[in-house]
Amino acid sequence: MEKNYQLKGLDCANCAAKIERAVSKVDGVTAANVDFINQKMSISCQKADLPTVETQALAIVNKLEPDVVVEPVVDHPESGKSGHSHEHSGGDNHNLWRILITAIALVLLLWLDPSGWLRVVAYVAVYLFIGGDIVKQAITNIFHGEVFDENFLMTVATIGALGIGEFPEAVAVMFLYQIGEYFQDYAVDRSRKNIKELMDVRPDTARLLTEKGEKEVSPAAVPVNSLIVVNPGEKVPLDGVITEGTSSLDTSALTGESMPREAKVGEEILSGMINQEGRLVIKTNRSFGQSTVSKILELVENASSQKAPAEKFITKFARYYTPAVVALAVLLVVVPTLFFGGDLKEWLYRALTFLVISCPCALVISVPLSFFAGIGGASKSGILVKGSNHLETLAQVETVVFDKTGTLTEGKFAVESVSGPFGNENILRYAATLEQHSTHPIAQSVLRAYGDQALAPVSELKEVAGQGIVGVIDGQQAAIGNLKLMTSLNVKAPTIDRVGTALYLAVAGEYAGVLVINDQIKADAPSTISQLKEAGIKDTVMLTGDSPQVGEMVAQKLGLTSFFAGLLPEDKVTHLQNIMAKATGKVAFVGDGINDAPVLVTADLGVAMGGLGSDAAIEASDVVIMNDQPSKLVQAIKISRKTLKIVKQNIIFALGVKGIVLVLGALGYTSMAMAVFADVGVTLLAVLNAMRCLRVK
Repeated sequence: MEKNYQLKGLDCANCAAKIERAVSKVDGVTAANVDFINQKMSISCQKADLPTVETQALAIVNKLEPDVVVEPVVDHPESGKSGHSHEHSGGDNHNLWRILITAIALVLLLWLDPSGWLRVVAYVAVYLFIGGDIVKQAITNIFHGEVFDENFLMTVATIGALGIGEFPEAVAVMFLYQIGEYFQDYAVDRSRKNIKELMDVRPDTARLLTEKGEKEVSPAAVPVNSLIVVNPGEKVPLDGVITEGTSSLDTSALTGESMPREAKVGEEILSGMINQEGRLVIKTNRSFGQSTVSKILELVENASSQKAPAEKFITKFARYYTPAVVALAVLLVVVPTLFFGGDLKEWLYRALTFLVISCPCALVISVPLSFFAGIGGASKSGILVKGSNHLETLAQVETVVFDKTGTLTEGKFAVESVSGPFGNENILRYAATLEQHSTHPIAQSVLRAYGDQALAPVSELKEVAGQGIVGVIDGQQAAIGNLKLMTSLNVKAPTIDRVGTALYLAVAGEYAGVLVINDQIKADAPSTISQLKEAGIKDTVMLTGDSPQVGEMVAQKLGLTSFFAGLLPEDKVTHLQNIMAKATGKVAFVGDGINDAPVLVTADLGVAMGGLGSDAAIEASDVVIMNDQPSKLVQAIKISRKTLKIVKQNIIFALGVKGIVLVLGALGYTSMAMAVFADVGVTLLAVLNAMRCLRVK
């Protein structure tokens, strides 16, 4: 089983990684994950082991991060909002005042320039005032076996500076570090808030309709099969069916599309939509915890626990990077002074500068934040990515395999052409009249094509099994159906060479015309294929159970690289495996999520379309496109590539700046204060750059 916990106050990405490593080693734990961005910890273990595992895990958190408050996550909160907040606490205000007082004290000391013991006492007092908590934490961590963290590095560097008489520099370094920590925490907090506000479309209240009238309650308190009221301008709090009223619905929070959707009595309505016009009464059919918007937000929030290879690399890199830099700092003192007669004070100062720049915060914060922002931006566009690992895979896709029906085509029949000696209008009129009582999809397509016009009087309607329908219209025998029906009536009908289902019409024993009916290609499917090719996708392939003729027609119209037709579901898996064996990059399969589960699971990346209201689509896939537009796939690929680009920028930028400062520090061209300033600056710029992932075009 899996148990989740909220880690309130977790503001150190490196510490999050340490907690994860330590909890993973606890006996009985099969998997542990600490999500720094959402301040969550999940632990998987056997149910019988949970009490012991939980006790040890909480002890580890308390040992490594004593100020973090651990609370079990409640599966079904009693309100529309999650119970935690990322607002700044009073402690942050305390730090701000401490920084301001230290700034004044430092300026006064530099101006007065005391000497002797007064100088030592004054600077040490200011140092302990601004950095006492860092020193205390470093000492505590050493006793807990955690040596190489930022507290230890800053403590050693600044105490070393005090030891060689660099009092102003020691205070300045700790002062700048605390400023950096303050702004870093503020930037991360704001980033978290911005992402959560962008995604959180859950309403705070629901208007429950009772015998005494309307009553405002928490959405979680509304039982299934209750009646709720949604007024114009309000968000729909729960899934249900409209029992009263008509309206226009804004579905952009779920699908990313601004086009309103008309809604009337009897139609399903989903939580997260916004009622734009009339008053609606809705009968709920799901609880708040099972509602569409709750599932979507849970999926997105949990996505950052599925870590991308880039995140795993940075976590591992940070683990070895800091000890390596500390070792180099030691060598930087030992080698020049022992073997080349270098000045101990000078080389010790350079080594201390090394320690200051060795904190990997910019990387361990900005990389997961970039992925989470990318996932948040995608969700706002109606694209759900179920993990950072899937977002990275999406950026590496070079082959896209599509299902046909419901993915590239509408999955609905429509009249594609009408021709014959009887005239198009009369052909449609007679065809619709004969088909008016049929529920067959082909018959319904004929009725849609004819529209709301008046039908001709008809009598003696009779269905001929497997062939068509006959009847009497305007005193003449009329028949509509396939070639077999025409042959049985001795009607000579021409053979149609067009791909599709042909409906032949005969009137008074003579051929009158033909309607060709086809599954319609989605409006944005052609542009999707061309845009995928422009984006560098090498192969676009279609798998379909339809006939080779239909498959060839669709493939030619869309400009697909290849297609395979006449396939059973198990055949699709085999063909996909063959495609994956030959492909150079990652292979994505795009289907409607209804009967494509085996293929979605087989592909490197499974993309389900039309996930709005479909639990099956969300469960079976790695990426869910909430509407049925294939063009969203192009947008998803662009978002993933932009996110990966920003991740790489942050890694190169952070390592590049740190590398330059390390070299300058070793050569004696930079001070400790400048090293801290560079380190803080890199982190802040990396966090700001990560937030660009939220901007989706």
